[in-house]
Amino acid sequence: MDSITQAALGAAVGGAVLGKRLGRKAIVIGALLGTLPDLDVALDYGDAIANVTEHRGFSHSLFVLTGLATLLAVLCARFAPARDISLGRWWCFFTLILVTHPLLDSLTTYGTQLLWPLDAPPAAWPIVFIIDPFYTLPLLMALIIGSVSGKVRSACRTGLVISCAYLMMAAGAKWSVEQRLTPALAEADLQAAPVLIQPTPFNIALWRATVIDEDRYYESLISVFDRDRVPALEPLRRNVELEASALEGPLGQRLTWFTGPFLRFETRYINGQETLVATDIRLGFPGFHPFSFTLATREGNRWVPVAISEEVRSPRGVHLATLARLAARAGGDVSALCASDYVEPQWRAEPFLYRC
Repeated sequence: MDSITQAALGAAVGGAVLGKRLGRKAIVIGALLGTLPDLDVALDYGDAIANVTEHRGFSHSLFVLTGLATLLAVLCARFAPARDISLGRWWCFFTLILVTHPLLDSLTTYGTQLLWPLDAPPAAWPIVFIIDPFYTLPLLMALIIGSVSGKVRSACRTGLVISCAYLMMAAGAKWSVEQRLTPALAEADLQAAPVLIQPTPFNIALWRATVIDEDRYYESLISVFDRDRVPALEPLRRNVELEASALEGPLGQRLTWFTGPFLRFETRYINGQETLVATDIRLGFPGFHPFSFTLATREGNRWVPVAISEEVRSPRGVHLATLARLAARAGGDVSALCASDYVEPQWRAEPFLYRC
């Protein structure tokens, strides 16, 4: 999640645990520690793929954060002026502030390496977009009310209850979308295909489903307000013939460890050299995927894995008109937006299984 949300969550947790004893200080400490794990974004591992895949790594590990919380609790119990706060209370204060950060991140598309240093892929149960004002605003309002009124603990607890209720609504919405998508997958004989269902930007009303099927992948937009409409599955190309060459080197292996099968491949001329590029099709929206990486260069008749990957930025930006169409589609207007509306023609595949 974004830094404002993580700061607000940490502040609300801090206020809920020790707001009665520490007052506004609990909010300040919570806000600072709530953003602490994301400071790893300042680390440069010397490679674009490493920078993306190592983020939310050691600094988001439950083992590391629990250890840090224990150390802080011992120090505060020994040296803090507030002698009436027990070691156990301090431990709950610091642990809950720190571990709720990666736990919230695990509810987004890219997930979190909760079990670092174990070599497990990021844990991800996407039910909320990385920026969702409907989740964040109740927390911010609670912090403002608590700071002004002095009733820090009660206000923060109320804000946390509302934000948690929103996450439960998001989980329910995703379940509903999954049930609606199942018949469409069965009709297309895609029951065993890898599927990713996630909310579209800034809301939990409109969901995007991505289905991988060899050289094709299918995109679908499903709103909770679509009633009984059969979801449209819009086929696009992955260029799977380039997959083996792209994933041959260690950087390709690291990338697929992070993304799973949700990659699209293409060749581009970069600095005058034919280059194999992989795009992570999970984050963003079809036509607006922010993360693409160089994986190999053409030398004679073969692809040679690059030693250092570079990020290839998409030149396309999101305009207000696009967001307006997204909002209309979230409200149930099927004609407002199709999943493939902004996809370049070369990525389209025919025939559509269902018309958008």
